[in-house]
Amino acid sequence: MSPISSISRRHRPAFVVSSLAAGLLLGAASSASAATFNGSGAITTDYVWRGTTQTQGDPAVQAGFKVAADNGLYGAVWGSNVEFAPDTKASSELDVTVGWSGNVAEDWALDVNLTHYRYPSTTADLDWTEAIGTLTWKENYWAQLGYSNDALATDEAGTYAQLGAKFPVGEQLRLEAAAGYYWLDDAYDASYAHAQLGMVWAFKAPFEIRVTAHATDRSARTLFPGLAGSRVEAALQTSF
Repeated sequence: MSPISSISRRHRPAFVVSSLAAGLLLGAASSASAATFNGSGAITTDYVWRGTTQTQGDPAVQAGFKVAADNGLYGAVWGSNVEFAPDTKASSELDVTVGWSGNVAEDWALDVNLTHYRYPSTTADLDWTEAIGTLTWKENYWAQLGYSNDALATDEAGTYAQLGAKFPVGEQLRLEAAAGYYWLDDAYDASYAHAQLGMVWAFKAPFEIRVTAHATDRSARTLFPGLAGSRVEAALQTSF
């Protein structure tokens, strides 16, 4: 059998995304003059994703790395600690992304990618892959759409949409706001909405302090009891 045919259909997206990311990383590394490298890091009081905590409200340490070719293709990896139900034994998350980003018109930029969410420490089958597109206007306003036929590793389809904006307040401060809706009717016979409002203080480049308030609707609290609802997180973050 070929390497791909020997892998189960469920895990082929992980194999493909990881292989593409590795190819982009190696290709860019062999031609450094035609590539850009950057990274990010954060220490946060809570890891909140689409309105729900991924660490049971506990702190998280996060880091990421991205390499982009001059034609817009890029590969990225990002990781964080997580804390799910005890029986899953999940303690870490590793996201592998391959995509393309670039300007499509004056003031407009597009990012399209495949992101694979992987939980290497778990004994459960929690890994899944999502296609995500983000359209940005003037670098401060965005609309995002994500789709997966295996949303949250349920083997069912899910679609996520988000609208967001950044509002500069002076040279060091900015406000960030976003609202999202997650259609999960196929997986859970329910969907939910969430919103967030944050303030970022760029007190000393490249370091920033971010404080974000999150809120979800009642449906989210029913779907994810104890994980959704209202919460505030604070983070020290940097990029390089």
